[in-house]
Amino acid sequence: MTPVFTPEQDGFREEVCELLCEDEVRAEIARCRRMPYGEESGLLDVHRRLGKLGWLAINWPERYGGAGATIVEKAILTEEMIRHGVPDNVHSLGIDIVGNAIHLFGTQEQKERFLPGLARGEITANVLFSEPDVGSDLASLSTRAEPDGDHWRLRGRKIYNMKAQHSEFALCAARTSRGPVNYAGITLFLVPLRSMGVVVEPVWNLSEERFDLVTLDGIRVGREDVLGEVDDGWQVLGKVLPLERTGLDHSAKAERTLAALREHALPGCGQRLVQLETRVRAARLLAWRCVANLRDGRPDEVHSATAKWYASETAKEVAVAAVELLGPRALLDARDPAAIAEGVFDAGFREAPGLTLAQGSSEIMLFFVATSALGLPS
Repeated sequence: MTPVFTPEQDGFREEVCELLCEDEVRAEIARCRRMPYGEESGLLDVHRRLGKLGWLAINWPERYGGAGATIVEKAILTEEMIRHGVPDNVHSLGIDIVGNAIHLFGTQEQKERFLPGLARGEITANVLFSEPDVGSDLASLSTRAEPDGDHWRLRGRKIYNMKAQHSEFALCAARTSRGPVNYAGITLFLVPLRSMGVVVEPVWNLSEERFDLVTLDGIRVGREDVLGEVDDGWQVLGKVLPLERTGLDHSAKAERTLAALREHALPGCGQRLVQLETRVRAARLLAWRCVANLRDGRPDEVHSATAKWYASETAKEVAVAAVELLGPRALLDARDPAAIAEGVFDAGFREAPGLTLAQGSSEIMLFFVATSALGLPS
């Protein structure tokens, strides 16, 4: 499948690229790369500019801050932001995951409460799914939502949450009841993070952006904060998670790293570069097939899992290959005057292991494909 875009979509891509190539935007991105250790960016001026144009959530209706376009335009924006080095996690978490979940399953009040601010780049959100003893197996989560009159008190710990320190609220999965299977009794809540009963602590790691440990110590939430139906969170998750598993963000990161590698590679690397190019192109095609499926209203969970697995593993392979081919200088970060390609290789190498874990680990993706598509025993 070769992506085919309309003239209008090609024109939109050109407009996005023009904006992201402006000197002011390039300078802001460079400042982000050189922030002191332990600091990182949240929402940027470029996010707000995109929001003012209605592009940040371009596939949402105008009443919620979008432009009423399709998922294709949204994917074009995401792809170009990553290709141009705009820090993407604050955008992908707030818009592509939490915002889309609210857009699809939220009440009218929830849409009006959250979506315009997200689309304008004024607020952001993150997800609270993984727990210290629960990773990709969300059905085993232990965070509790205890009844408190007509409300609930949330108690539990969530880990490996990115951008929680910058987020106004989060999409949190908690257990409201016990059923015959673990998938039953899970409810999704829209939880304010800057409230009593929420503690956000850093979990330092090798990547450019920290993870957070979020402790929910009895924060009170009401029915107006429930996304979807009580005890039916797993059904919502089953429809939301494939939307983030297109693999497009990973394939775009692989493209960016490979483009820099082609520029700086030494003679004699041609064969390796051709092999990497083949993989990167295949990853992008798989990702765009997922986008086309979403555009046509026929999401394919098996294909989404395949694309996510292949694209994330490819991005990891390209990042590792860059260090192998370029040597120690590739591990100088953007703060070092001797860094090559503005530290792209160092940042990509440190981020690479996490790409195969986030949004569902490679092992879980392969297990899902094997049992759901190939009929192998679990």
